[in-house]
Amino acid sequence: MDTSQITTMLREGIWIVLKLGGPMLLLSMVVGILIAIFQAVTQIHEQTLAFIMKLSVVIIVLLVGGGWMMDTLLDYTRRVFALMATR
Repeated sequence: MDTSQITTMLREGIWIVLKLGGPMLLLSMVVGILIAIFQAVTQIHEQTLAFIMKLSVVIIVLLVGGGWMMDTLLDYTRRVFALMATR
């Protein structure tokens, strides 16, 4: 295993982390902004409102895309172990 293979696998790993974590982070950020605007307009400053909404969005994303996320992570892990085994 040479340096270029290691660099390629690390680059792929970072890309996979962004692909898997991005949707949850972006959707929870959007929900947080919408809840913050709602709270500013209505002057309801309940902290659990934003937390529960963000948590429910993350759970929904995991339920909808969890299989795809697991398949993507398993494929990457198999490639890493296959590359280590060819040494």
